[in-house]
Amino acid sequence: MENKKTVEVLNDLLKITNDRIEGFLKVEDQLWNSYSHLKPDFDRMLSASQDIKSELIGMIRQNGGIAEDTVTTAGAIHRAWIDLKNSFTGDKEKSTLENVVFGEDAAIKAYQDALDSGDLTDEVSRKVLDQLHHLKASYKKFENLEKLNQ
Repeated sequence: MENKKTVEVLNDLLKITNDRIEGFLKVEDQLWNSYSHLKPDFDRMLSASQDIKSELIGMIRQNGGIAEDTVTTAGAIHRAWIDLKNSFTGDKEKSTLENVVFGEDAAIKAYQDALDSGDLTDEVSRKVLDQLHHLKASYKKFENLEKLNQ
């Protein structure tokens, strides 16, 4: 297995993690009037995302790569869509919550694709799988809340 492919996959995950961080920062304070009980979970998600980012950068460097510390085009479009959608919707908090769930779902799929690609070393796969477990746990909290509010 080439380190080059491993680095490419890790850089993709880094960009997705940066999308998550940007997204969390964008929606922060838009949920707390109705969902104040979620703030501690949200803060943990943001902190975990920052830890994941650091881990990914470390793995990229360990595999001889240079971290592409940017965001994805799709993520930027999604954040712009959140702004547009929120400008037209009556329930901005519910819409924001739906967008958090959508973004988490996309991140989970990207992580699973990375694991399924066969381009990661065993050690990197274990670390990425641990990160995926964190993503799934946070997704469940927000997904369950979204279902309750439909």
